[in-house]
Order: sequence, then structure tokens, then C-alpha cells
Amino acid sequence: MVKRPKSDFWTVGVVPERLDRLNPERLRELRDRIVWMPPAGDWRYYADPFALREGDELHVFVENFDYRTKRADLQRLTLSLRDGAWSAPRPVLQLPVHLSYPFVFEHDGQVWMVPESSQAEEVALYRAVDGAERWERWERVCALLPGVRAVDASLLRHDGLWWMFYAVIGPDKRDQRELHVAFAESLQGPWTPHRANPVRSAQDGARPAGTPFIGAYGLVTLPVQDSRNGYGGATRWVRFDRLSPEAVEVRALPETFTGDLAHGEFTSGLHTMSACGELTLIDVKRIDRSRHRQWLDWKRRVRRWLGRR
Repeated sequence: MVKRPKSDFWTVGVVPERLDRLNPERLRELRDRIVWMPPAGDWRYYADPFALREGDELHVFVENFDYRTKRADLQRLTLSLRDGAWSAPRPVLQLPVHLSYPFVFEHDGQVWMVPESSQAEEVALYRAVDGAERWERWERVCALLPGVRAVDASLLRHDGLWWMFYAVIGPDKRDQRELHVAFAESLQGPWTPHRANPVRSAQDGARPAGTPFIGAYGLVTLPVQDSRNGYGGATRWVRFDRLSPEAVEVRALPETFTGDLAHGEFTSGLHTMSACGELTLIDVKRIDRSRHRQWLDWKRRVRRWLGRR
């Protein structure tokens, strides 16, 4: 008998606490106060949340993945912090390649985004274009790391330099076990990959998983995926005791964040923790083993075959 396929489904939640104040116990305490995003629809999911806030509106940018195409684009949903209502999803960025991890941030009075686009073999910088539909038109500014199949690039301005934390696609699940660093004097570069890369090689925490921040003792702290129990199984933090162009010293903190801390059904993983002021955004995972996935995969292969004729 054909083995039932394994399908990951994610959902996004808004936690009423600052990222730098969270720990697993605090996340469990806040479980009943998390505001969850509406479902994306049949055989789709939202994941990789990042947000910008304007007054009582929280604009949440997400990966919008569809199993029928096995590809994702980027969308935005807005949460009213007054009544907890969500807007309908709005398109943000669509390209001929898979997109995810819409790392959005503000700098010099403008809104920027560094999405994950490893299939294009680059880390690219986008800028929001002002218009009637705000944050729905983006222009590509430049490639920060051209020719690199990087995933989940996360940026931070610290001690006069820009820092980028990322993983690299490669054999034997390299992206789940290596952490890389690059630095630049200005946002648009040029960017220099650190000579010590990979600065951490470990299955228990390497691939970036959210917003870098300044933690205890003024040290840079980065959420990373703990992949010991599979992709996206948990999140933990790594802390940089030293971060300079000359040397990097990084260690993993002991606590891990898992899906069961936040949700009663999506208990199989937690792989994003992003900061937005007094709020933290997370995503958690459940695993589906429905045979309907086989039907979707077969139809996708048939469409691809017909398209080649």
C-alpha cells in the first residue's frame, strides 16, 4: 500500500508580548490571549509572519502556500487591534518562483522587504512604492547577495553595521543545520559574507526563524529553527557573545518554543518568532496525512506534463 503523504499546515498568531520578554512559560500563560489568523483555505496555509503597525492596525505579511501548485506568493492581512477583526488577504508580491519569509522593516522613512526567493538564486531587497494601495506595490532595488541560494535572511542594524543572518540550500538538509552571517556598511551593500561561515553548524539551531534583537547584556539574539524533530519542529534562540567582521562567537540558549505551548491542535512545530513593538508573531504547525494530497500531486504533474506538449 502506498504510504500516506505527510503535509504540513501552518497557522499564524499574534501574541500580546514583546519578543525579548518571551520565554516558553510566558508563551503558555498567554495561550488564551493569542489572536489567530483566519484559515487560508483548502490545501493552503499562511506562515512566516512579519508585521508593521499603524495605530490600531497591524499589517501582517505572510507566505501564502498552495499545495495544488506547491508554490507560494506573499500576501498581507490587517488585524484591527480594537476589535480583533481580520481583513481579507491582499496580494503583496508574486514572482515566477516560490516566495516566503517576507522580512519587512522600516529604515530612513521607507518600508523595505527582503523576501526568501532562493529559487531565483539571490537575496534581493525590495522597497514599497507609495500609492493608493499602500504596501501592495514593491520595486526590486538590488540583489544583496547575488548568486546565493539563501533562505530566511534576517537583517539587523547594530554597532554601525548592517548584519544579515541566513541559511544556504545544499545537500543533506544543509539549510537546517548551518547558520551564515554577512555584513555591510549600508543597507544596499556591498555585502560581505563572513569569513567564519558557517558560524554555527548544528541541527538544534541554525536556520533563522524571525527577528534578530538586542537581548540580555546588550548582545545580539536571533531566533533559529531547532530541526532535531524535523523541519520547523521548534524554535530556540542563539546569542552572539561576539559579532564583528573579524570574529563571531555564538551559542544556543537552552529553552525551546514548541507549538503545543500556543495551540491545542497545531502542536507539531513552531518556526517563526518575529517582533513588532509590543507584539510577537508566531506560526505553529499541524501534520495532515490525508490521501487527498496524492490526488493533488497527480493533478499537478498532469498539468505540468500537458504544459510541455
